[in-house]
Amino acid sequence: MNTIGVVTVTFNSAGVIDDFMLSLLCQSYSQFILYVVDNASSDGTLRRVSEYQDPRIVIVPNLTNLGIAEGNNVGIRAALKDGCESVLLINNDTVFDETLLAGLERALSHRQAQMVAPKILYFNDPGKIWAAGGYFSLLWGSSRHFGIGRPDNGQFDEPRFVKFSPACCLLIRKEVFQRIGMMDPAYFCYFDDTDFCYRAYRGGMRLFYIPSARILHKVSSLTGGRESEFSIQYCCRNEVYYLLKSVPSWQLIFYLPIIQLRILCRQFMSSRTLRTFWMIERSLWSGIAHFRMHRPKKEQTQQHREDVCVSSAQGTDVQGARS
Repeated sequence: MNTIGVVTVTFNSAGVIDDFMLSLLCQSYSQFILYVVDNASSDGTLRRVSEYQDPRIVIVPNLTNLGIAEGNNVGIRAALKDGCESVLLINNDTVFDETLLAGLERALSHRQAQMVAPKILYFNDPGKIWAAGGYFSLLWGSSRHFGIGRPDNGQFDEPRFVKFSPACCLLIRKEVFQRIGMMDPAYFCYFDDTDFCYRAYRGGMRLFYIPSARILHKVSSLTGGRESEFSIQYCCRNEVYYLLKSVPSWQLIFYLPIIQLRILCRQFMSSRTLRTFWMIERSLWSGIAHFRMHRPKKEQTQQHREDVCVSSAQGTDVQGARS
């Protein structure tokens, strides 16, 4: 049996960690090491984790909050150093049955894929899909989930190759990291998995969606919800950062106004305050400044942008067929 390095990043996760630990420690596939990378929690998260007396648990405490992206990197490096053949990136605000790891590992072993993802459902509404794999949208310039918000009526029960799936639960062969590197820590959180999956796709890595493996996700439970200031700021900033990093300059003439139009439409169609509107506007400009601060070397950026044109063109038929 191959050893799976299970990497989960905690930050004040005391309210969800027990459900996660109980789900993981009862797995029928027992050949794994759990790396709990803690981003300086202050709510007793590590105390709760330390109560589980299992030799497969490795606690990696960080002195400061490094974010999800770099937190994952810390765990990935530890797993690879310990000889793990694959790494499972998984949120600790999730619940799953005892067959999850076995199903993911079996798919990774028998399919011509370097990454495997399960069907992800809402914890509070298990009959509703959060992600059944995903794709890169030519219209929006970034990733989208198949089936999000739709009832799970079996319409996404066909195993298939996809181009994207959120790192909420993603099993990855070690060769992927050797080929494309780690998560981009500049994201901190949000869009880091979009960036990673795109780089993997660009590098020829294949991602397989296996719907028989299922997981329940307490969506945004650790970041205050989708409409929290934290989530809004980082989502908006990082979407702009991702586009500037990934899209050819001439396409930005289209995508950046699209973001602005979407912001205005949501403002008029929702109950968001004027204060929230200006916060989003500042986040948009923050994304531009963030890119200028963290931009890759010129030749790397140019190659990345040339490849995304090919990716977008190839992905248009998928959007129409699956969304």
